[in-house]
Amino acid sequence: MWEGRARGVRRDIAALATAGLGVAELHAAAIELVERVVPTELTCWASLDPDTAVISSMTSGRTRIPGQYEPLLATYEYDGAQPHTFAELAGRPVPVARLSDLPRRDVERSGRLNEVWRPLGLRHELRAVFRVDGTSWGAAGLVRGGEFSDREVEFLTAIAPALAAATRVAARTRDAGERADPAIVVTGPDGRQRAATAAAAAWQAELDEIAPGRFAVLLRAVVTGARAAATGTFRARVRDARGGWIVLHAGRLVTDPDGDETVVTIGRASGAELLSVLLAAYGLTTRERDVCHEVLAGRSTSDIAARLGISAHTVQDHLKSVFGKVDVRSRGELTAKLLS
Repeated sequence: MWEGRARGVRRDIAALATAGLGVAELHAAAIELVERVVPTELTCWASLDPDTAVISSMTSGRTRIPGQYEPLLATYEYDGAQPHTFAELAGRPVPVARLSDLPRRDVERSGRLNEVWRPLGLRHELRAVFRVDGTSWGAAGLVRGGEFSDREVEFLTAIAPALAAATRVAARTRDAGERADPAIVVTGPDGRQRAATAAAAAWQAELDEIAPGRFAVLLRAVVTGARAAATGTFRARVRDARGGWIVLHAGRLVTDPDGDETVVTIGRASGAELLSVLLAAYGLTTRERDVCHEVLAGRSTSDIAARLGISAHTVQDHLKSVFGKVDVRSRGELTAKLLS
């Protein structure tokens, strides 16, 4: 029976993908579909930056997680010590797992279980990452008092690719939002704010509107990424409460003698900063993306062919495919749609 339900839900999700919904609206509707088959007491879904797997947006089910727990949950997502983080699940062949599938000692060290779910009277967690064509676009955490059955795990595994494909389509939507001034924040090694420009308060209010404490959590996430990167830099793109895109860019201070301070810049994303997301969201192949980059650089067909080591005819074939996927008819329309 669950196979038939999975087919039906996949059809419904495919229909949602054609409705022009943003990510939050899509996930809210999909939560209702999934809840009919896999009931929960609490659930929260996220969209992910396809390049970094940093959480870009969050959508809760009918019952929202109490606000005092949200900063704690987000911290556990990025501290690198917790089982079944979305980043860890994204690297698995099957990115769906119950907390109870782990050895007991690993279950007992779960901060989410001990510090959030048990105080709320809940004991079981099922998490999934929505992945399609090798890229992770979203994730979900489902929690309740009773155990999740094998059939429920199989159901979620069966519909996860459809949810990924729909989230990929929804990621194409862009709301420019208000043009708030860019902000600069200086943090310590733990990502805690030490100094900031005046505009940082406006960005904090905007990000905390999604979930209390989200601004501080994202600072820690990008600072952790920068400190781990060989380049000393890390970038994450996140959605605001209205579906716009915000970019946080962290870089370690090279003049800092102790090497423990990181500068984070925060601002509204430009078309160029969203380009890789959009190329992936339109389902372009690696070679089609290469051709797009050359077109956006203003190069001719012959120049593109020479740079990529392919024939001019092949360049035109790739462009024809790109135009179809992006729903444009010319290079000018393609440039406007991708960089506007």
